[in-house]
Amino acid sequence: QVQLIESGGGLVQAGGSLRLSCAASEHTFNNYLMGWFRQAPGKEREFVAVITLGVPNTYYSDSVKGRFTISRDSAKNTVFLQMNSLKPEDTAVYYCAAHVYAGVVYTSAEEYSDWGQGTQVTVSS
Repeated sequence: QVQLIESGGGLVQAGGSLRLSCAASEHTFNNYLMGWFRQAPGKEREFVAVITLGVPNTYYSDSVKGRFTISRDSAKNTVFLQMNSLKPEDTAVYYCAAHVYAGVVYTSAEEYSDWGQGTQVTVSS
């Protein structure tokens, strides 16, 4: 029931940085978690990072740990993904997703049903 819109994608050189935004068109309460996923051509949609809105706690995939940071601006109802030290392997369409949080943190795309339209990130070598 949450409407999400991603923005901030683009073309960047390897080693560069980019910040993605995910704006919720409707209010999200503390009992939600919001995540970032990505999908490259010929690949399955994979988990990148997730944040619990109430606490907040954060979780990352091993491939982005130490390089990406997920955060939330509660007043603007927006989640961000700061991407540093970008690699060509990070090239993908990035999606944000929302899920009701009741004590379980979901890291698989199959568990989410509220999705944004995606934003393209291309990292050149």
